[in-house]
This record gives sequence, structure tokens and C-alpha cells, in this order.
Amino acid sequence: MNRIIDYFLQEWKHKKSRKSLLLRGARQVGKTHSVRKLGETYESFVEINFEDLPLVKNVFEKDFDCKRILRDLDLEFGFQIIPGKTLLFFDECQTAPQVIIALRYFYEKMPELHVIAAGSLLDFAIEQIGLPVGRVEALYMHPVSFIEYLAATNQNAVSYLLDYDQNQPQPENLHTKFLKEVAIYCAVGGMPHPLQSWIDDQNARQLNNNHESILMSYQQDIEKYSRKLQVKYVKSIFKQIPRQLAQKFKYSLVEGDFRKRELAPALDLLITAGVAHKITYCAGQGIPIGADTDDADYKVIFLDVGLTQAELGLDIVEWLLRPDQAFVNKGSLTEAFVGQELLTYAMPTRKQSLYYWHKESRSDQAEIDYLLQIQGAIIPVEVKAGTGRILQSLQYFMKTHSNTPYGLRFSQNNYSDFQNIKSYPLYAVAQVMSEHNPEMKAAILALIS
Repeated sequence: MNRIIDYFLQEWKHKKSRKSLLLRGARQVGKTHSVRKLGETYESFVEINFEDLPLVKNVFEKDFDCKRILRDLDLEFGFQIIPGKTLLFFDECQTAPQVIIALRYFYEKMPELHVIAAGSLLDFAIEQIGLPVGRVEALYMHPVSFIEYLAATNQNAVSYLLDYDQNQPQPENLHTKFLKEVAIYCAVGGMPHPLQSWIDDQNARQLNNNHESILMSYQQDIEKYSRKLQVKYVKSIFKQIPRQLAQKFKYSLVEGDFRKRELAPALDLLITAGVAHKITYCAGQGIPIGADTDDADYKVIFLDVGLTQAELGLDIVEWLLRPDQAFVNKGSLTEAFVGQELLTYAMPTRKQSLYYWHKESRSDQAEIDYLLQIQGAIIPVEVKAGTGRILQSLQYFMKTHSNTPYGLRFSQNNYSDFQNIKSYPLYAVAQVMSEHNPEMKAAILALIS
């Protein structure tokens, strides 16, 4: 399956000022597969997995002499590495933090060597040892997006949707077809293995088994990065996140006699692991976005809508047979789907954040699901699960924020534009996010080239 990150990995390969690369992202989002695919474009590819070969880390314990390291990797383990011709890939580096430090020396002493490091819990190792500033670069990877799913199932739809004239309604038959595809994606999610399995055989039982397997691996990981006394808190938060979608996260709703001071660090651990994402309150009054946030006010989503449904034990049949009703009945999942899409189509060269806005008073209540920064302006985004046209929150936000020229709505409705509110169908998030970002558009089109 082609991925957006593949384009950026190729960009990294051909950079003149290329640094050692950290590929970051949660377990099982496809990091290893994408690096192996990149490795096929080199004369040789060497992959060292530190969970499979734990003794290799001893090579990095003595010093950071790059020539010695390559020599020892060859003499002791048979890895023949030729700078300029070999892609060297260190996987599961969280078990060998010295390797992360060594990336700096590969860049400084042997810049002609192409080196990538990754790991399912890499960010925990980075938190402990830090990163050499200016000597290592990073790319962030997410689950398969809707447009990547389309590229694997209906390639012609990708360029068609990206270049569609937003001033014209989509022909109704195509509009209905693409909404059904979104519904299938929401049912299956974007974790590569379950998604590919579904594309191959549409077996609902196998899909559920695949999701359960990933959820179990995430729960097992909790014991690796949590202190013994924290494990119960992290597991409680893990189960609570899908149950509080589309609302301000409240620790008081977590089952058990726990306090916020115990649970808040547990949530932070899940976010570091990439399993969850915060959507932080932002007043939206200035640029850059995120300058006026309240870190104590946030919503939380799982990294993937398919895993969210599996954790909740929801049946996918409604998505497949009655998609229009499923969007309404599962409105919080529809909102989470859009958040997942927004993260994926943001630039992968830095860790991205999600923001929302709300106003709460006795006389006035309003909420904006997401805030974006587009061309120097703060743009409010509302997600409507149904087809209703009441957009009071968007209108209120635009009246009270002078730096907001228009608002966006994603829903089951077709394309339309009314009173500075641009309405897009749910399948058009990639189009919106790539419209003013030529590099992201090129990365998406590369999926089908």
C-alpha cells in the first residue's frame, strides 16, 4: 500500500543537506514497511531490529566512532554497510538509546551514510536522552488516511477529488458513492494490517480479530513505559478515551477511586506513545495558532477510528448497510474521523496539534470542533454528522474573531458556499488541507503515480 510518508522519505533521500532521520509514530502504523520500501531504491539495505538482535546494541556502548561501529557490525554480525550505497535502518531503537545518540555522529562524521531510526516506543527513549539539536531530523507517521485508502482501492478517485471544482455540487451518484467509501473507512479504520486484510477479503470477523490484536499489543506496551504503580491508571484512561469522544475530557468519569493528579500523567503517557491525541482549547484570537491555549481544557481522540469502535465493541454493520444513518448515530466517531484526517494531511516534518474552541455562559453556548491556521488566518471547522444546515457556532465565531475570513463545515452534504461558510462533504478533507499546500498535494498525487 502506498503511503503519503513515502514521498517525504524520497525527499529526505535526495536532500543535499540530509541528516540522520527519526521516523516517529505509534506501533503498527506502517513505519517499518515504508522504510523497507525505501530500501528497495538503494543498492543495499541493512535492517537491524534491536528487539530481535539485542546484542547488537553492545556495538554502540564503547564509543561513537562511526568507522569502528560499521566495522564491528560487519565483523560481529555480518552487516555490510557501504556509505552512499546502503540504507541503514535501526528499528525498535527504544531498547538501545545509545543508537539515538549515535545518529548525531553519523551526521557529523559520515554524512554520506543514509541512516533511519524508528521504534514503536521511540519517543520515551527520546524523552530520557534528548535529541541533538540541528543534527537529526524527524518525520511523523499516522494511520492510513482516507485518501490513501482510496489510492489502494480506486486510484482514479484520488486526483478527481483533489482537483474537483468546489463551486459545483458533486453529481449525486458520485456523492453517495464517496460517502459510502467514508463509511467503510470509518468502520475499518486506518491501521494498515486490518485495512489491507479488509480490502483483500471483507471478512468482518477477521477485521475484529485484527483490531483486538492491536489493542492488546497497546495494552501490553503500557507495562513497558509505565511505572508499576501507574499501570492501572494508564489502562483506565486507555479504556475511557473512546467513551468521551467529542466532549471535554473529564477525569471524574473514569471508573475507580482515582484522582486527576494520578490520571493526568497516565494520559500524557498514552499521548507520548502516539495512541491518543489531545484537542486543546484555543481562543483563536491570534497567529500562530496555539498561542492562546488553555492546557487544562481539552478533548481526546484515539489515533484511529477503527480501533475506537473495536474498543467500544460497536458493530460495523450499520456503517456498511446504512451509512447515512451511521454518520448520525455515531456523530462523535465522525468528528474523530475528521480530526484523524486533519493530522494526517498536516506536514509530517513536525509533531502536529489539534485545537478546538467553545464559549460557555448562561445565555450563550457555542463550540467549534477544530481550528486551523490557513494562509495566516484562523479558520473554524465544524463537523456535522447529519445533513442539517444550522451553523450558529460558526457564525458566532466569525462575528467575534476579526482574523477569520470564512468557516468550514464537513458533513454528509454536497459542496456549497453560503454566507462565508464553505461546506464540504466528509470525503474532501484531503482536498481542503492540500489546496494551499503544494508539497502535501504532490505527496498525495504520488500515491497514484
